[in-house]
Amino acid sequence: MSLFSTTFQTIENGISYASQKQQTIAQNIANVDTPNYKSKTVSRTSEFRDLLHNELEAYRTDSKHIPFSGSPQRVITQQGNTSYQANGNNVDMDKEMADMAGNQIYYEALVDRLNGKFNSLQTVIRGGK
Repeated sequence: MSLFSTTFQTIENGISYASQKQQTIAQNIANVDTPNYKSKTVSRTSEFRDLLHNELEAYRTDSKHIPFSGSPQRVITQQGNTSYQANGNNVDMDKEMADMAGNQIYYEALVDRLNGKFNSLQTVIRGGK
């Protein structure tokens, strides 16, 4: 039996994704002048998108088996087929800054939702006061 819904786990996974994406964007920006550096990006696999709608559970052949859920996978890919600078670097600062702004909005929305869940729990603990 779960004490809480899977919302906390989903939000935690989203925050972890946003953190990893932020680190990848920061790495790209830091290497904007590094010769032959190829930008990287973080993407979620389809399992994560499915997890947002349905809980991913393992198949149990016996009721005594311990239930567990799968964790979403993230993939870091390198964009190696382009070059924006003469030194072979392909970091596009405008794209990186736009990605960073979008990721910040995503992160703040997740944190806001998490705060809302904690406020709801606090209200329940206090007896509705």
